[in-house]
Amino acid sequence: MVQAQPDYAPALCVLGLIDAGLGRKEEALREGRRAIDLLPVKKDSINGAHMIEYFAVIAAWVGEKDLALEYLAKAEQIPGYGAITYGQLKLTPYWDPLRGDPRFEKIVNSLAPKL
Repeated sequence: MVQAQPDYAPALCVLGLIDAGLGRKEEALREGRRAIDLLPVKKDSINGAHMIEYFAVIAAWVGEKDLALEYLAKAEQIPGYGAITYGQLKLTPYWDPLRGDPRFEKIVNSLAPKL
């Protein structure tokens, strides 16, 4: 799909996740950044926010914790986005590389249900 539609951000984002999973750090980061550039939040608030969220996952998977946390914090701050939830961060395994980092735990706790 990326070959047929090289400017289709969601496909580039998925390719970035695949490359991250395969340990292809530079390719993964480049594809994730390109996806964000192609589909900014100003152009598409929902899908643009997903590009930022999944770039955070890509960065986490390739060992770039600081970058991952930077983009996770950006995604969490997007008004009305709400796709990043307490349960997702607490339970979804793709966030495992960030677990135990106080910055990650702070984001998770900020999304915890208020009783």
